[in-house]
Amino acid sequence: MTKKVLISTGGSGGHVVPAITIYNHLKNTYETLISSDLRGLSYLDKNYKAFIINTPKLNNYFLLPFSFLKILFLTVKSFFLLKKNNISILISTGGYMSLPLCLAAKILGINILLIEPNMVLGRANKFFLNFSRKLICYSKNLINLPSGINHKLTTIKPLIRKEYYETSTYQKDDNLFTIVIIGGSQGAKIFDELLNKSFVSIAKQVSIKIFHQTSEKNINFLKNFYFQNNIESRVFSFDHNLNDVLKQGDLCITRAGASSLAELSLLNIPFIAIPLPSSKDNHQYENAKYYEDQNCCWIIDQKNFDDQKFEKFLLELTNKSQDYMTKKNNLQKLNYQNTWNNVNQKILKIINEN
Repeated sequence: MTKKVLISTGGSGGHVVPAITIYNHLKNTYETLISSDLRGLSYLDKNYKAFIINTPKLNNYFLLPFSFLKILFLTVKSFFLLKKNNISILISTGGYMSLPLCLAAKILGINILLIEPNMVLGRANKFFLNFSRKLICYSKNLINLPSGINHKLTTIKPLIRKEYYETSTYQKDDNLFTIVIIGGSQGAKIFDELLNKSFVSIAKQVSIKIFHQTSEKNINFLKNFYFQNNIESRVFSFDHNLNDVLKQGDLCITRAGASSLAELSLLNIPFIAIPLPSSKDNHQYENAKYYEDQNCCWIIDQKNFDDQKFEKFLLELTNKSQDYMTKKNNLQKLNYQNTWNNVNQKILKIINEN
């Protein structure tokens, strides 16, 4: 009898991208389903028909009694969802969104596999560790990992969407140094107001092109800004084909979500990480530090951002300095033998062990 797998996700792209990726690894071997909250639906295209488990956040003390009641209701709903669809394995990509499904899976005795894409163990995953069969992550040096659970830990290469493995090398038809800015769907002041002022200064000295991802509300402002300063650019919000944009980049400036950094690494694009200071348990900094420790990227502290130092540093990179080329070579070494098929075989082996 074929195993039936349900992947639970939702919230941000950081949770949904690994879910989509593992879904595509499993769909040809197992009957695979996916669930999400309403926020996560924006990252799922029409090819993924998701069950909706819209778990409330637990960050409002006044609404906690109502939130707990809703979670209880959603746990009952999840119980019948798992039972009706005869699910034998639940895979959770972390976050509070998976709470009802993990609770229901525990009650039903269904095997639970947790995926932790960050370098810091998330709080929801930490909570469910005792209920789970495996914790799948990208490094054995996971921060905040409790003692005594090493037997549950298994490492794989980062979960990267298949199209990134299939992305061909882009052949430039100009000599413009191309910078891709990934500010995230919410945008950020440092990406939308501080960096672009530095680009104006640099553009007076070298020829550059800018691809800038931002929030919907900032698109017109940035388009006008680049146009008025005569900088060739493309400004956009969420793009399902981001790999086609990234492959045109000589350099990327980004937050430090696990999936974003893994994709840049695979595409062999040197990047400057500016971790989100407010990320839980400072996980974005730790994500970036993993690559910095292997001399594959640069990290800039947003709180101590110095525009003059940044301009000087960026100008050196546009000339493809020795430091730039070293990072590029190290990224290539890091992804030696990193193929979709190799990752696929490792994931199938983990599933078959359960």
